[in-house]
Amino acid sequence: MNKNMWPAPAKINLMLHITRQRQDGYHELQTIFQFIDFSDELIFRPRSDGQIKRYSKNFSVAEDEDIIIRAAKTLQNKYLNKYPSAQPPGVDIQLKKNIPMGAGLGGGSSDAATTLVALNEIWKMSLSIEELAEIGLTLGADVPVFVHGFAAFAEGVGEKLSPISPPEKWYLLLIPPVHVSTKEVFCNPDLTRDSSTIKLCDLSRREWRNVCTAVVEKNYPMVAQAIEIISNYSKASMSGTGASVFAGFDTRAQAEDVLQKIKENPQVGTWKSFVAKGLNKSPLHSFLEKLEL
Repeated sequence: MNKNMWPAPAKINLMLHITRQRQDGYHELQTIFQFIDFSDELIFRPRSDGQIKRYSKNFSVAEDEDIIIRAAKTLQNKYLNKYPSAQPPGVDIQLKKNIPMGAGLGGGSSDAATTLVALNEIWKMSLSIEELAEIGLTLGADVPVFVHGFAAFAEGVGEKLSPISPPEKWYLLLIPPVHVSTKEVFCNPDLTRDSSTIKLCDLSRREWRNVCTAVVEKNYPMVAQAIEIISNYSKASMSGTGASVFAGFDTRAQAEDVLQKIKENPQVGTWKSFVAKGLNKSPLHSFLEKLEL
């Protein structure tokens, strides 16, 4: 990776339980986040006129709808509040989008987190990780976990994080060519919203499942197909609200062997699929540490 290219890693949810729906419509959940070594890539070039621009050859979301731009502008406003007489800092952001949208891998949230962490360094704001995570929460519930950069057991709407160290397995991921709407999944009346609460100390003794799976399988047949195919080789799980389906293996060779068999399947051979290493420490923070040496 280019030394100026900041990683925005994908995540998988090793489990996802919903314990209740609050009166404000938000859902209380419990989930386990783990990073994988598969990332979007961003390059930041400071500019002196205060403008914030994003460029990409493979990402078509309009700038005024892009969480990357919202993250940069939110931090720019924070900068001006901190230094009211200063010239507004600007930046050109070059994005190479590798993480599919609507796949349950957290690509947008990760892009926003990398933008916050990178611009905090580039603009020399000296904000703490906790301060950046608070800003991130205003952008999306998953942003703080990417800012903090450790595998975590998450509660609340996903913002209450406890660091954990699940096994760093090799994961085979199969991603059907569909965009799953998180909003639609959480609004679905069939969604299980009364999972029993799990204590952190009991994680290893409880079954890990994703309560969104049944709803997504019913409404997105290709996700159901992906689960069925991977289940022929190992336990298949869905990340977040989908559409990504994954299975864990002890070795890379095992995962690559199954990947090859799936690619030979005429039904799904053209779908996006790859093998990635599970990581309890985010590649973003590994990059940041090297940068600060």
